[in-house]
Amino acid sequence: MKKILLSIIKFYQKAISPLTPPTCRFHPTCSQYGFEAIETHGALKGSWLAARRISKCHPFHEGGYDPVPDKNSKDKL
Repeated sequence: MKKILLSIIKFYQKAISPLTPPTCRFHPTCSQYGFEAIETHGALKGSWLAARRISKCHPFHEGGYDPVPDKNSKDKL
């Protein structure tokens, strides 16, 4: 499952994202965040982190630097 999700994100980054104007409010971008989250935390938790991050991508959120939490982080996820 993890490999499938990572390949979907890579496809998006290579084939779809270049066709749209850059609009991500965050660094790293939401797609890169999702890739790193799934790679670090696995398919289930990584997908949850990515969905949570994408839900913040709207005009009322300031954006900025928002890295993927460490695997051993005790922060509430």
